Amino acid sequence: MQVDEAEFFNRLLDYRNILYLCHRNADPDAVSSAFALSEAIGGTVGLVDGCNRVASVLIERLGIEVVDKPDPADYGFVVVVDTSTKAQLNDTELTSYCVIDHHTTTALTENAEFYLHRNTTSTVEIVYDILKSMGAPINRRVGIGMLTGIVTDTGHFKHASVDTFRTVAKIIEASGVEYGEVLDLMAATPQDISMRIAILKAASRVELDRVQDMLIASSHVSSFGGSASSMLINIGADIAFVGTAKGESARISARAKRDAVNAGVNLGQLMEDISNEYNGTGGGHSGAAGIDVIADMGDILHKCREKTKKILEASLGATSKDISSEDKIEETEDE
Repeated sequence: MQVDEAEFFNRLLDYRNILYLCHRNADPDAVSSAFALSEAIGGTVGLVDGCNRVASVLIERLGIEVVDKPDPADYGFVVVVDTSTKAQLNDTELTSYCVIDHHTTTALTENAEFYLHRNTTSTVEIVYDILKSMGAPINRRVGIGMLTGIVTDTGHFKHASVDTFRTVAKIIEASGVEYGEVLDLMAATPQDISMRIAILKAASRVELDRVQDMLIASSHVSSFGGSASSMLINIGADIAFVGTAKGESARISARAKRDAVNAGVNLGQLMEDISNEYNGTGGGHSGAAGIDVIADMGDILHKCREKTKKILEASLGATSKDISSEDKIEETEDE
């Protein structure tokens, strides 16, 4: 059952020993949302399977107490935070739980006792409205966390809306945090050498398709697929798919620029549709999404590219062409 912010808070008051459970490789949006709720209502922040680099720095700097790989059975109630599929929880068994999430599609709501879902640019924005409805203060630690969650989830505001900026201004005003403090924290995040290697390998293996002026890139790495797909966007792709294989399963991380989204590409819906064909799990946002399926990684990447080409061809009224070969790319070079 969908509830509003005030009812979400009131229902949580009926429970004791609450676990705020974040998805695997939790990002700052998930961690800071869970932290803000735990500070206001009480409870424990849980990481189902670690967190990313920025979230790790956030946890250390803010002194957030977290439990790694918690057993939901040890808690009175579970709040699943910023998570759209069970696969993101490593198929952790859940019994009594609710969901707070902002992804385009959220399959976990089907068996939840109640849920709060909004199409915002981050889960933090929904949490802010909960805190506002209950009159809870936002201290500096919570403020820094919430702002970091918004900045990272919106790609440094590339995918922000008018409401995003309004919420940011209100958090700054309520917490007294300066925006520069958040940027300093993020700048202090160390670069992982393994991630840098993966990104360079992804660039060297890239395959390209072109629909009018839109470039679709795909590649594969052994890890850091999300970072690699973001990198392909940063260096020129409009849509990027990066696959990682583990045994018989394949995981695809997808990213898209705003122009591609405006042209009709909705990665969250695309990933969900493809995952349904393989009885897997997939979803996310229009500009950032992922999929986990039991299938050949190359076949899935090919399907991602083909479906994306069809969407763009229908939208732009153009046909696609393969420009993966070096001799098909027109270049100018300074002598």
